[in-house]
Amino acid sequence: MPVEMTQIFAKTVTNWWDEVNESTQWQDGIFFSLCGAYALVSAIALVQLVRIQMRVPEYGWTTQKVFHLMNFVVNGVRAVLFGFHHQVFLVHPKALCWILLDLPGLLFFSAYTLLVLFWAEIYHQARSLPTDKLRITYIAVNVAVYLAQVVIWVCIWVNDNSTVELVGKIFMAVVSFIAALGFLLYGGRLFIMLRRFPIESKGRRKKLHEVVGSVTAICFTCFLIRCIVVGVSAFDRDLTLDVLDHPVLNLIYYMVVEVLPSALVLFILRKLPPKRVSAQYHPIQ
Repeated sequence: MPVEMTQIFAKTVTNWWDEVNESTQWQDGIFFSLCGAYALVSAIALVQLVRIQMRVPEYGWTTQKVFHLMNFVVNGVRAVLFGFHHQVFLVHPKALCWILLDLPGLLFFSAYTLLVLFWAEIYHQARSLPTDKLRITYIAVNVAVYLAQVVIWVCIWVNDNSTVELVGKIFMAVVSFIAALGFLLYGGRLFIMLRRFPIESKGRRKKLHEVVGSVTAICFTCFLIRCIVVGVSAFDRDLTLDVLDHPVLNLIYYMVVEVLPSALVLFILRKLPPKRVSAQYHPIQ
């Protein structure tokens, strides 16, 4: 009897899954929901950017401001893409579809590895280590990632086949793994250092631990999940993302790896810098 019940349940779930995936109403509802979620996060990032600019107008484009600007752009672009999902997923040539769908992911990578750069600079300064090559490394890594992705897009444009698509997905999985490794390496190091660093104020010490520890855990987890899902989807067509007939999978994936992490990080970094800042002011506190 339990075996029969299990089979009936599995069949029911399968039928529901197929019905949802094939339903135009479900597809539109889910993708428009993603559009709304991304638009909300984008608006929050823009509001926070404006608040920071009003608080410290004398400063230029600090790391904090650039981070919020990139969040606004990434989430705004995603909102537009999911808002016009019919046109985007069915656009021709297929290479253009890949460009539209992959570019926000690359911008997301650049935005959040900016936090890795900032924490690496703090860690190196605290350890009296040289910091002059950190920004160069950040720029070089990002340039290499974008150039490699452009080559993949060109290959898809010239000769669209399953092998090139496989390489493209594996490449995105590797990029996500690099980001996760960066957060684990420098976020973890900075968190451990802060635990040992004598800070007089218990409140400040707790806040620093919460910011670094929480953001590190969130970003490491989301990039690791992205790496695993994209890597698996490269070999399993049933887990293919960015297609009209997998709306539930897209909803779960993008909520877990982009929408929720972005919202949580923006909430954690919501504190504005003080109006009067010293020469030692760091943008992200």
